Amino acid sequence: MCGMPQQPPVRSTPARVPRPDASMSLLTNVMDHSLDDGYAEAAARKESEGTGGLPKTLRAKLGLAGGLVLAALVVTVGAAQARISAPVVAKEREELVDRVDAETKAADELERTVDRLRDDVSARQREALRHSGGSGQADLVSILSGAVEVHGPGIKLVVNDAKEATTGGDGDPRETSGFSDTGRVRDRDMQKVVNGLWASGAEAVSINGQRLTALSAIRAAGDAILVDNKPLVPPYTVLAVGDGKNLSTRFQNSADGVYLNVLQENYGIRTAISVEDDVRLPAAPSVIVRTAEPRTEKGTS
Repeated sequence: MCGMPQQPPVRSTPARVPRPDASMSLLTNVMDHSLDDGYAEAAARKESEGTGGLPKTLRAKLGLAGGLVLAALVVTVGAAQARISAPVVAKEREELVDRVDAETKAADELERTVDRLRDDVSARQREALRHSGGSGQADLVSILSGAVEVHGPGIKLVVNDAKEATTGGDGDPRETSGFSDTGRVRDRDMQKVVNGLWASGAEAVSINGQRLTALSAIRAAGDAILVDNKPLVPPYTVLAVGDGKNLSTRFQNSADGVYLNVLQENYGIRTAISVEDDVRLPAAPSVIVRTAEPRTEKGTS
């Protein structure tokens, strides 16, 4: 049996394993050559022609220097304009000051003129009163009307707010009893005081230097008391000409004197009354008295 010659076994070689990035040649090319050839050529051409860009550090320094130069220029121009406008502003300010001074002097002169005219009117009123009757009657009318300055025996009454007076807070600062519940003197309090002095025999009365007449009004503006539209501040000093001791006794025993005593005891309003040998009251400002007459229709049956 003839045997067939044995062939040596054929060894199969394993297939070559492909690279993982074999299918990513385009991406690899892009990563390896991120700059397009055309851009590279243009950059090379500019560099060869001498028009290439400056280094970044140099450009930054030049930009900073340019900014500083511009800022210095702005500051210099502003300072120059300020120096130029400074004399103009100073001149305008001086002109305004001069105008204010001139108007102030004019106002002072007008006020002096008003005072002179008021004195002249008062003198004419006193002259008219003298010719209206006897000397004694004219003097009495002048005193009662407040047209002349008076002095003589009388009383001095000081009325002041309580030490811890308040503005009232919520609600009406008046209770049903008619008294102040805040410790502040009200215009109605001073009205009662003045009316009580007149009723007790006072011949002339003033409050903080304001002479009162038959035409005077005591009112309130907020917490302030006005006498003939002139504001007063506490303490309120009331001067009254009359028979000092008797005037003081009659007033304190009157209903208005009792009212003032209740204000002192219940609400802390401070009062002090004293008999004076001589008190001086100024004349009242001139007041123009106007009268109204009823209008009657003529020809009516």
